[in-house]
Amino acid sequence: MTQNKVPEVTEPAAANTSSANSAAPRLRLRPGADKPSALPEGELARLTDEIIAALKTVYDPEIPSDIYELGLIYKIDIADDRTVAVEMTLTTPNCPPRRKLPTMVENAVASVPGVGRSRSTSCGTRPWDPSRMSDEAAPVLNMW
Repeated sequence: MTQNKVPEVTEPAAANTSSANSAAPRLRLRPGADKPSALPEGELARLTDEIIAALKTVYDPEIPSDIYELGLIYKIDIADDRTVAVEMTLTTPNCPPRRKLPTMVENAVASVPGVGRSRSTSCGTRPWDPSRMSDEAAPVLNMW
């Protein structure tokens, strides 16, 4: 399995887990979450896996690697009502597909069975750098 700079995945009151060399997402509490999730643990795990798989189908048209492996996804938030919010960045502020990628992400996430609504926000305050790429993406881009 490749080492990936895994995005933060949040849901109300999940157990905090983290694994530095695992492709499994880190589950972190959303600030202020003080009640257990309405989603069963198994369903949350399924949604998380399928959302990540859907994100891996989204490619920046100018880069031969998916946006998840590139490290463009910073946070995936799965709410009790199954609304999914994805916080992402772009490789550069002037990225030519900057208007298309968030819509592509929303459509990919919305295709996952069981997801309510999906929205994607671009975080301009968190610039992307090559250290966020997975071990799988770096050779594709001749970065290592």
